[in-house]
Amino acid sequence: MDQLSVGTALGRSQMDLTDELVALSLRDEIDAGPDPLRIPITDEELDGLAERLYRESLGDALWVFAYGSLIWRPDFDAVESRVGAIRGWHRSFCLRMTRWRGSLTQPGLMLALKRGGYCKAIAFRLDDSDRLAQIRRMLRREIGTLEDASTIRWIWVQTELGPVRALVFWAGPKGRHVTSKLPLEAVAGILARACGPRGSCAEYLYLTVKHLEAWGIRDINLWRLQKLVASELSAIHALESTDVGPISSRQRLSDEVGTTAPPSVSVRQ
Repeated sequence: MDQLSVGTALGRSQMDLTDELVALSLRDEIDAGPDPLRIPITDEELDGLAERLYRESLGDALWVFAYGSLIWRPDFDAVESRVGAIRGWHRSFCLRMTRWRGSLTQPGLMLALKRGGYCKAIAFRLDDSDRLAQIRRMLRREIGTLEDASTIRWIWVQTELGPVRALVFWAGPKGRHVTSKLPLEAVAGILARACGPRGSCAEYLYLTVKHLEAWGIRDINLWRLQKLVASELSAIHALESTDVGPISSRQRLSDEVGTTAPPSVSVRQ
């Protein structure tokens, strides 16, 4: 059964977090630049890491386990995809960030895998014609420092057609940028407010849940989070409307003073 028929066959309930609510979370933010305490990985270090992973991958097809944005913005050439599951790991919004989808004044949280539980996601088999180049592309996107390389792992993914050995990023991160366990309500409050030059955390959550649903996958914690974030955004918007006036009034005001109008309701991919 393909992705579309899986999602259609389930007939699941609608998400509370919508395009319109996500649009309320988007705003222009300036990139604060890299964390001065984190030393960027050099081209030589990245090439060395890519070559090591390439050697480790030989003898098998190259699979990648995508549990977050790699599902909806993969940045690799896949020739096959399967729903798969891993035990002993679960999704967690635990990576604190002040860039990309967060800022210095309103840090965001991004997904990683933490120990314990169960995670169902998508395993992608990559084209073998340029394996090393594809590994390097993924590293360039996912890894900012040599320290981050410790979160790259090979894991066994159980699929309907049998187990596959797959590469996974951000599994078991450690360090000062990793948060302690937070209640879902606290995570929702952060996700509803954080935004950076690449978009908002609410947008990231929305796209992840939406695409998981299309594959027939429901992560219970993410499903609860999208409900909580939707409520947070509705409450924030209601408060702003009370303080400033209805949306139409704020739109006219922005036109008069020459500021940027609120973003449209279409969600950026």
